[in-house]
Amino acid sequence: MTAGLPTRRAGRYRWIVLGIATFTQAASAFFVQGIGAMGIDLQRDLHLSTAQLGLLLSAAQLLPLIGLLVAGELLDRYNERWVVGIGGCVVAAGLLVGSVAPGYLSLLLVLLVVGAGYSTVQPGGSKSVASWFDASRRGLAMGIRQAGLPLGAALASAVLPLLAAAAGWRATLVAGGLVALLGAGAFMGFYRQPPTRAALQEEEVPSAPRGPSARPGWSSSLRAQLGARLRMLREPAMVRIMLSGASLISVQTGVGILTVLHLHERASVGAGAAALVLVAAQAAGAVGRIVLAWWSDRRRSGHHLPRHHLPGRNLSGRHLPGPYIPGRYAAGRDAAGRDAAGRYVSLMTCMVAVIAGLALLMTPVGSSPVAACAVFVWLGFFGLGWYGPWVAYVTESAPPDKTGFALGLAMSVNQIAIVVMPPALGLLKDGTGSFTPVWGLLSLLTAVALMLTARGERRAVGRSEKR
Repeated sequence: MTAGLPTRRAGRYRWIVLGIATFTQAASAFFVQGIGAMGIDLQRDLHLSTAQLGLLLSAAQLLPLIGLLVAGELLDRYNERWVVGIGGCVVAAGLLVGSVAPGYLSLLLVLLVVGAGYSTVQPGGSKSVASWFDASRRGLAMGIRQAGLPLGAALASAVLPLLAAAAGWRATLVAGGLVALLGAGAFMGFYRQPPTRAALQEEEVPSAPRGPSARPGWSSSLRAQLGARLRMLREPAMVRIMLSGASLISVQTGVGILTVLHLHERASVGAGAAALVLVAAQAAGAVGRIVLAWWSDRRRSGHHLPRHHLPGRNLSGRHLPGPYIPGRYAAGRDAAGRDAAGRYVSLMTCMVAVIAGLALLMTPVGSSPVAACAVFVWLGFFGLGWYGPWVAYVTESAPPDKTGFALGLAMSVNQIAIVVMPPALGLLKDGTGSFTPVWGLLSLLTAVALMLTARGERRAVGRSEKR
């Protein structure tokens, strides 16, 4: 379909791609993102501790530790349309089957299956948007697409607690499964590859040898493939990506799980009102992902970087000339000025804002209903909004032909924090009987990451200026 699209029509169609990628992201994450809002109901109905509640979210994020790497590899080999669509169907099937399974342990198993399916949605949607938008608008596009997660979370936080109260927690799994199925169907039905990219693939097929050797990398040893890809872990830009991502995803997880409990227990806010505050925080996060990503586009647009220095694909989907050399693209951007910093300054701003908000929660402000609600909305804007510029930074730091794997690799590192932090924060709160150590730990982790990444950024700029 898209191979013959005129440039003007293709330019319009990319916004349709962005819309369905955003919708699929929100639909696939709908149920899991509503767990925090249902915390009080789940604790009451299933007799859960805070740590057990956190373990529910960890269960949904466990298999993506490996699944994101597998999904990234699949995305570099196959059409995102089917990789993402099938993953969304797995999410839907898991939730629908789980709705008839009783008890806490069955819910944990269901969320393991959901996590396996969701592994394809996050990097696949990001890659599809990166393929259709050039670097000048990629940050804004990524921000809009990544806003799907907090938008889905906000809707889930508003709907699922009411549904759980009216029909029981199993009904929320049915609703989550149907929404996920709708998202998968929309992506498979409407997503197409960029015009020139599809045309290039069609031209390459006849001349390519058939059989196992036709697929690049399968003929080489698995160890060599992994070694080549994992060398990206040593790239300075990737180190900054992973440190900032791990710290901010920990904050995002803490806000999603503990906002309602903090407001209810410490600030004496009713359960319904506390859930609405979480909705407001997640809505602020959706706005933050768009605004902060747009800001990162504005910063990098003033750098006047020659186009051949930009990694990744332009709108046509063509790869840049020349082989990938570790550090080449990151060094080129830094040498040209502040291109990488244009994305990264947005992330550092989020880290500073998050530290300030967490510090306030540890003071008497955290006990004031009005002030605490305002702080959580602040944390929603920056503690969820960071993801838009972060994903744009990942795609532009990756080798041109390894965008999918780089996204999977960076996101799988984030998964470690996503899996570990919810039960760890729950245990810390249960053991101390207070939220102050929880917010203190998150603040400390973010401050350490900020210090290390800022130092690395200064060193990178300093080296580029000496060249």
